Amino acid sequence: MLEIIALIVLGLFAGAIAASLGLGGGIIFVPALVVLFGFDQHIAQGTSLAVIFPTAIVATIAHTRRGNVRWPLAIPIGLAGIIGAVFGAQIALRLDPDLLRRMFGIFLLLLASRMAWRAWRINDRPNVEPEPS
Repeated sequence: MLEIIALIVLGLFAGAIAASLGLGGGIIFVPALVVLFGFDQHIAQGTSLAVIFPTAIVATIAHTRRGNVRWPLAIPIGLAGIIGAVFGAQIALRLDPDLLRRMFGIFLLLLASRMAWRAWRINDRPNVEPEPS
């Protein structure tokens, strides 16, 4: 039961972050729409989320066919994500576009820093063969 609650909280958080910062494929779409095509930050995020929606459906179908979806977990996480997305979208829509763009940029920098840190940690580990069992 605790796992389900933690996953619901995760779904709420992920939904809120995804909706308020336009994540998913939005890590690519949003900066490209803003920088390359001059979209307003709110329009870029909304468009990114709309583009990702059909893609997610197709990917979900493909993964379901291969048995890669744990529906008893996916359903409550998804429902929590929907609720989080409603709140996240309301927050994003109330923010000034420049502030939202800065928040998005900071979030991307944090993600990039985390990924770089993990990559360096993995590469710094000595290549030691495991002992036979």
